[in-house]
Amino acid sequence: MPRKHKKIRFAWALTGSGHDLEECLEFLMGLEDVDVFLSRAVEEVLVMYKYTERLRRAKIRMFRDSTASAVPVGQFYENNYHTLVVAPATSNTVAKCVAGISDTLVTNVFAQAGKCQIPIIVYACDTKPVVITPAPGQMVTVYPREIDLECSRKIGEFESTTLTTNMDELKSAVLNRIKCLNESCS
Repeated sequence: MPRKHKKIRFAWALTGSGHDLEECLEFLMGLEDVDVFLSRAVEEVLVMYKYTERLRRAKIRMFRDSTASAVPVGQFYENNYHTLVVAPATSNTVAKCVAGISDTLVTNVFAQAGKCQIPIIVYACDTKPVVITPAPGQMVTVYPREIDLECSRKIGEFESTTLTTNMDELKSAVLNRIKCLNESCS
């Protein structure tokens, strides 16, 4: 019996930011063929914002940060993913990625996607000097530090990495990636 063709997928990594988290969830749940990689922090944030059940109902394959060696990262070596999206990306995750630190599931998938030459799209939360963002039950104003802004700029300079700074840019980058994949497949 012939082997069934494996469908290559999006890998979408969620970090512990509430900034545009709801919008990111809505968008990723509308995509086909996507696996979600959850940081430990986002699992806490999903509960705080009451999004856990919504993500669970979406019947999306999810990988949790529950192993010391980030076992799910091995899928990047098996040609399972055509694109990694990290959205929303906290300043902590962005700084670790820029410094080459891969000590969490999300920073590990970022590193391995880069090493496997898989295109990466990052929606960094701290790209502007003033950010108005939701916190549980209220909107807050935050003032990213210069180091946060610098790391966001630097991550956009990584090869095969697209930096996005808002939801419109994120959606456009993902849709352009889908278009590119469709054109090269036909």
